[in-house]
Amino acid sequence: MHHFFVEPSRISDRSVVITGEDVNHIRNVLRLKAGDEISVSNGVDGREYRCGIEEISDTQVVCTLRFVKEDGVELPVRVCLFQGLPKGDKMEFVIQKMVELGVCEIIPVAMKRCVVKLDDKKAEAKRARWQGIAEAAAKQSRRGVVPRVREVMSYREALEYAGEMDVRIVPYEMEDILDGAAGMAGTRQVIGHLGAGQSIAVFIGPEGGFEESEIQSAMDCGMTPVTLGRRILRTETAGMTVMAWIMYQLEGQSGS
Repeated sequence: MHHFFVEPSRISDRSVVITGEDVNHIRNVLRLKAGDEISVSNGVDGREYRCGIEEISDTQVVCTLRFVKEDGVELPVRVCLFQGLPKGDKMEFVIQKMVELGVCEIIPVAMKRCVVKLDDKKAEAKRARWQGIAEAAAKQSRRGVVPRVREVMSYREALEYAGEMDVRIVPYEMEDILDGAAGMAGTRQVIGHLGAGQSIAVFIGPEGGFEESEIQSAMDCGMTPVTLGRRILRTETAGMTVMAWIMYQLEGQSGS
């Protein structure tokens, strides 16, 4: 079943109206017709609105609301990914897969070992493209919300932004050399103690990883370094590994 996002004002007690670029996609690409069923979300309340298409015009698709699925697909936690800017188009891949896995917000972070340097103009153009990728991934995975891709932050800004979150995780390939290193047992303990309703910050370094001073700054801010195992993971793999563990731990739990 095809899934679309609309503004909350487009959903009433009995009908849903789709406008914008999705109209052309529904009419000329998917070639849907009156009577076909689609699902719609407003990107806010996490609900899935099941609709039947009534009328397709050049400017809008009018649907009849059939029922509302209250138990949406969202995880019962709010996970924010702080991703060190990777090279090439890796950020696009990271955004797509992390949205599919359930992340709520993605913050690109300029770290010391980042090769990519974006000026304000390039950063805004990139952010707009990244937001489009997040929306497409949310549609594909039938998310109830569209995760927000924020403006690029400095490392210090990212630490401050994450400061109020309940759990703050920093996967670090050299975790074993830190004072109090707990290895995989420590990682299992952190993941195992996650609970519904929490906000979780996950910091992922760029190619080349974090500098020691960045890890020290994170620890000074109360963040928890963890290991992801004995193998060195690529930057685009590390975040997905953490997110998969979080999903496994919390999928199906109640957020109330």
